[in-house]
Amino acid sequence: MWCKNCHHETVKDKCELCGRATDQEIPLEIFWCDECKVPIVKYANSIDQDVCPTCGGQTSYLCADMRPVFPEERLLFEIMQGKPLAYIDKSVWASANRYYIDGKPTTITSSLYNKLSPDIIREQLAQFAPENNYTAFQAIIAQFVMANEERLHAIINEAHEFIKATAHGYPRENVVISFSGGKDSTVTADLTIRALSDPSLVHIFGNTTLEFPMTLEYARRYHQDNPKAIFKTAENTEQDFYKVCDDIGPPSRVLRWCCSMFKTGPITRTLNKLYGDESILTFYGIRKCESLARSKYNRVEDSADAVKIQKQKVASPIFLWKDIDIWLYILSEGIDFNDAYRLGYDRVGCWCCPNNNTRAQFLSSIYMPEQFKKWRGFLVNFAKRIGKPDAEEYIDSGAWKARQGGNGVKAAQDIKIHFTNCTAEDNAKIYRLNKPVDDSFIELFIPFGYISHELGRKLINETNILDIKTNVPILSIQPFTQDGYEYAVKVKTMNVAKHDDLQRMVGYQIKKYNACRKCLKCESLCRHRAISIINGVYHISSERCKRCKMCVTAKYLEGGCLMEKCLKTKGESI
Repeated sequence: MWCKNCHHETVKDKCELCGRATDQEIPLEIFWCDECKVPIVKYANSIDQDVCPTCGGQTSYLCADMRPVFPEERLLFEIMQGKPLAYIDKSVWASANRYYIDGKPTTITSSLYNKLSPDIIREQLAQFAPENNYTAFQAIIAQFVMANEERLHAIINEAHEFIKATAHGYPRENVVISFSGGKDSTVTADLTIRALSDPSLVHIFGNTTLEFPMTLEYARRYHQDNPKAIFKTAENTEQDFYKVCDDIGPPSRVLRWCCSMFKTGPITRTLNKLYGDESILTFYGIRKCESLARSKYNRVEDSADAVKIQKQKVASPIFLWKDIDIWLYILSEGIDFNDAYRLGYDRVGCWCCPNNNTRAQFLSSIYMPEQFKKWRGFLVNFAKRIGKPDAEEYIDSGAWKARQGGNGVKAAQDIKIHFTNCTAEDNAKIYRLNKPVDDSFIELFIPFGYISHELGRKLINETNILDIKTNVPILSIQPFTQDGYEYAVKVKTMNVAKHDDLQRMVGYQIKKYNACRKCLKCESLCRHRAISIINGVYHISSERCKRCKMCVTAKYLEGGCLMEKCLKTKGESI
């Protein structure tokens, strides 16, 4: 959307700054000037779209978005073409799988990456690197910045106004920058610091333990270059990625359990330690054009349905920026950035992410050979273990990235709710457990009401759960002995109108007890900080729990547990 009144881009029907109705978002297009040899950002159907603002010459449409190709990546591209250093004086840019040499496209197919030897390419990169330089690149970038000066000023001014308006009313110490070490979070951090004139803002760096080495080095540099910033690192030191993969299978595009366990969960913990129950505003480097999922976000979000980490409002100053806008800002302002982009990576999340494309995998095989071989070897062994007839083809083709559920994985048994109906009592079920009933098991029922050991029959070790409004027992929990079950518990529902609904939510908690892998999803979900993993054990605080039942409602967590989605097997009712 576009506000004609204050020249402000937004995703709302009304402008956040002036409140007036907005027009539909105006798409951007990239044009090329043959005289200046640089791309120019224009609004679609603008009056001057065919005119270069620098030389006045005629321009032609090129593509919807693009990024600069740094000399390191250019050399790699030249070697792949069998032409080392052939384009050292050319203006080289990229868009998806196309490279543009002085405005002329060359397509790189995925099949080419599979044909080339990473070892040979690594040798040639080392051979020609001493002759590679930035001389022509720097001159081209200076021309690019000059040609897009108007666009640069417009996006900076809009972002600054958005940041100041969104942060209004928040104490500075409650304004947080989400810092990933990627280009988008780098730009967001710089914009926010400048807009608020405050270099001491809190930065949260989520170290997933799967970061590129260059990302960790850049995070160290950034912290060193911004000594006034409060820089906190969030990291899950209790879990080992490979061990979890061995247990429940590697993450896929559909089953990205790793995000909760190694990113969102640790960040939630860090924010809870810093802010407790205080509300905060977090500036994210999320952009609409990155994915279909992100295109559905709002620029400012604070609803429980949309925000992964509760007790915060999230805002995206660069939500409508394109890749070329990001690089225009970085290169014009002389901002330090992650060196992985110089090598050709277009995203720098986890280096082994299933969302990485073929080119990113190819780059990792060149620049991270040991890590790449270890990960591929693990994936091949996993494929064999789950019965794939051609394990290497399954991995190398990328088919593993579409894996869904726990077929072939032993841990899939833990999410299956096994029970029998009690023949002696109505509305009672006997559930199979994979370990004995203990205090942490009883705590799982705190979301339903108050725990009462006193009202339970001591002879059978019964515990009652009392309704929070009436203090009437609604659940009876009793350790039980059942043929065929090594461990079991009998749960009876009482004094409720819908026994099946309550038993369904009880089933969610049974599943958590059996299947919990300490993924930290529940910690992030609970906006009252009632759920925590302490010494590897799942706990719910009766004092903090508000009995909102978000943690046992499928709307917020499929099947009541993230492991349901990760381990569910085809053709079976769970």
